[in-house]
Amino acid sequence: MKLTDKDREFLERLKQLMESKDMAVELRAGKPSYMVLRGTYGDKIHRTFRTTRQGVRWRFQRLFNDVYVSAFSTILFIEKTFGSPLRDHAIRISKERYELRQQATQVSFRAANELDRQEGQSPGGRGDRV
Repeated sequence: MKLTDKDREFLERLKQLMESKDMAVELRAGKPSYMVLRGTYGDKIHRTFRTTRQGVRWRFQRLFNDVYVSAFSTILFIEKTFGSPLRDHAIRISKERYELRQQATQVSFRAANELDRQEGQSPGGRGDRV
């Protein structure tokens, strides 16, 4: 499952609150165990996340106990089946994809005809065709 922009924003805001010691993630023992978000759910939380306390709990539950744990479950299953030699490839590919996404967010919009001129092509067609 891929993360949305709202998920990314939530995680960035949660990180700020965790660094300021307003929130913390704890492990709740059980079979299976699960993560819980600890801290005060006051006005600061509402201002930070711009949602209700229940909305914060729901997104935390989905991201940390569903998405994050499911990703590791998938990794464990694949590595149990094929071993861990493919791990280095997967890590390299994921880092490359992350870097490409970062670059894509930094690129500003340009008109298609500008791109054609940069590549030495005539607008509306390939430069090597007659």
